[in-house]
This record gives sequence, structure tokens and C-alpha cells, in this order.
Amino acid sequence: MADNEDQGEGQGKKKPGLVVTLAIVLVLSGVAGAGGWMLGGVLAPQVAVEEEAAAETADAGEEGEAEGEAENKPRENLIPLDPITTNLSYPSDSWIRIEVSLLFGGAPDQALADLIHQDVLTYLRTVSLQQIEGPRGFQYLRDDLRERVKLRSEGRVNDILFRTFVIE
Repeated sequence: MADNEDQGEGQGKKKPGLVVTLAIVLVLSGVAGAGGWMLGGVLAPQVAVEEEAAAETADAGEEGEAEGEAENKPRENLIPLDPITTNLSYPSDSWIRIEVSLLFGGAPDQALADLIHQDVLTYLRTVSLQQIEGPRGFQYLRDDLRERVKLRSEGRVNDILFRTFVIE
């Protein structure tokens, strides 16, 4: 008999534990839902403003077309260089292939682009694999090439844009 009473007390304790767990899960779900709703309210006005700006631009007519032409203008100043494939300085059996484009500030100059192409090729032959490993190494390579291009072009090239970057 005493055993039956102990079992009854044990079952009685398990049920409130289950109810408490369910209550906690429901409360936490409500808190998470409210937090998501509040975050959506904060972000939603920004999306609506962007949609309104896009609609105003589309309705602008001739002004919108003039702006579209202005947006296409920098693309005329973009000169893609031929792919550069060379071996690295160390280990010498590692190869690098990059395709880059030059963004000129003014009128593009093909002769200057060819000179920069040769300069980038010469620089890449001095780079070791350890120097360009990982995201930080790639960032250093990009910064070095950007600086060399700006110096070589005497400021006529604003930026160098990477299209592909492969190391084998």
C-alpha cells in the first residue's frame, strides 16, 4: 500500500512539471513572436521608403532617363584587362590567374591599361602563396594592386576591380 502511495505522489509531481515546461515554452514563444513583430515594424518603414523612391524614379520620365544615362556613363570608363596567368615566386609550382578591370576617372586610355597590365603581371611574379592566403592576404593583395595602379596611372585610374581570382 505504501508503495502505491509513493507511486501516486511521483506521478502527481510529474504532471505539474510537464505543465510548467509547456507554460515556459509558450511564454518564450510569445516573447520571440513579439520580438519578431517589433523588429519587423522597425525594418518595414525602410523597405517602404525604398519602394517609394523607386516608384518616384520610374515616374520621373525624362529626368529618370537622364539619370539612367548618367549611371551608365562610368561603365564606359571601365576597361577589362586580358587575363593574367603567371606562377608565384614561392612555391614556384603554384599558379595564379586573375581577371581585372580598370575604372578610369576620365577618358579611358588603352596604352595606359596595357602598361598597367604588364605592371600587375610583374608584381604577381614576386608574390608568394603565404602572402595571399586567406581573406586578409587577398585584401592585402587588392590594396597593393590598387596602390600600384594609382601610382602608375598618376591618379587617372580610380580603382581596380577583380572579376576572377584563382590559385592553383
